[in-house]
Parts: sequence; structure tokens; C-alpha cells
Amino acid sequence: MYVVTGATGQLGRLVVEGLLAAVPANEIAVVVRSATKAEEWAKQGVRVHEADYNRPETLAGVLAAGDRVLLISGNEFGRRTAQHGAVIDAAKTAGVALLAYTSILGTATFGLADEHRATEEVLTGSGLPYALLRNGWYTENYLGDAAGTVERGAVVGSTGTGRVATAPRRDYADAAVAVLVGEGHENQVYELSGDAAWGLSELAAELAQVSGRPVEHRDVTPAEHREVLIGAGMPEGYADVFVDVDAGIARGELATAPGDLARLIGRPTVPLARTVRTVLGA
Repeated sequence: MYVVTGATGQLGRLVVEGLLAAVPANEIAVVVRSATKAEEWAKQGVRVHEADYNRPETLAGVLAAGDRVLLISGNEFGRRTAQHGAVIDAAKTAGVALLAYTSILGTATFGLADEHRATEEVLTGSGLPYALLRNGWYTENYLGDAAGTVERGAVVGSTGTGRVATAPRRDYADAAVAVLVGEGHENQVYELSGDAAWGLSELAAELAQVSGRPVEHRDVTPAEHREVLIGAGMPEGYADVFVDVDAGIARGELATAPGDLARLIGRPTVPLARTVRTVLGA
């Protein structure tokens, strides 16, 4: 079986879509917190398991010998190492054939990377055949409120002149599918990012060109950036994470473009301009 954990998340859904196009539905299983959110797949023949990273006992019997598993990292900062460890333990007990994990680029040193590094250590020390999918930044991270950004007329950040080599989630999902259904990926590390790096000034220019409205890049200090995020309703803890990531971008930690993502998916990654047009409906 091809098993996807966290399958109802934004990345997970795209991975399942890719698997459904590549293998029969009855060879796919998803692990989700709420089975009702996966009813559409169950109707197609996908096996649905309801389990919770925070309750290891719910993972018992979910995985089986020979399974090829994608562990999509959780989003509960501060709890993820233990959560991921529970899945790795269940996979080891079952004797899965491969456990692929969505980690973060090896060049990242900001705080968000700590739990990923800790998970990698647990996985590589488990004795399981593994694949580390070290994902870079998703282009959509900057476009969740693209219309609002255009309305306000400014892309605000504290990255300075730092650049980031992004790709859309679907590109990363396609890479995960390629590893799950392909051969020769055991004990491999893939540094996944877009083919070209760009800065926030380029994002502002793309938004302006597509929308036909003026959009500027407004670079602020980390403290000012934090206040902007909190003022927009973001919880303080999350604001701290985003500001810390911007500091890493300013240091060049998400600008690397080694080409692993394009090689896995067999085509160039989707550029910023095309994703901006898609998001804005142009």
C-alpha cells in the first residue's frame, strides 16, 4: 500500500490526487484525524484510517509490512518531534518498505528547522529505509491573501534583499508521489526547491503587473514586521516564527536551487509569475 499521513492538509490532498492518477485507488491508504474529511476518497476505494499523531495507540495496525509511507510533517510547533516519532515507531513495528518524510532544506538554520532536524535524526536512526524530502518554501505561502496584498498596495517583510527559491505545493506533491511509486529512493536525501530564487520586490512587481494596480515592496525591521503580523490578527507565537524565517531568508538560507525538485518531477518547477497569475485568476 501507498500510505499518506496528514492526507487532508493542503499538501496531502495534492499527494493523494497524484497517487490516484498513478496507481489503483485500492492500493492507497490515508491516515487522517477525521474520516469524514476523506469520504470522497473512500468512495473511490481508498482505504481510510482515522488516527492522531498525539495518540500513538491509534496508529496500531494502521501500517503493514511492505507499505510505502509518506509522513507529512505536522503543524503543531513544539510538539512535532514526538508526533513524528510516534509514526516512525509504528512504521518500524510494522516493517514498512519506505518512510518518506517532508522535512526542510538543509541550509535552513532558523528555529522552524529544529523539529525537522530532530525528526530526521529519529528516522535515520530507526533502521527504516527512508527518504528525506527537504522541502523549500511554497510559493503559496506568500499568496494566501494575494487580493488583500494588492488592495493594500504593499508586500511587507523583513527579508532585506534576501531571495527565496519557491515552487507551488503541487510541484512538491508530485515529487513525493515520484518517490513513493518509484524505485531507488531508499536512504536518499533530496533538497527540494524551485528552479529560480526571487525577492519580495519581484513578488510586488508580479502582483502589480497581473493586477494592474500599484504594489510596492516595503522592507521593515524584524520588530516592525512582528507588530504588522500581530496587528493583522496573527498569534504572537506564529508571528515570531514568520519573523525568524524572514531573518533566515535575509541570510540566504532558502535561496538554494540545486535542481533536485525538477529532476524528481521530470520538468521545470512552476515559476513565480505563473502562480501569481493563477492565484489572481488572470
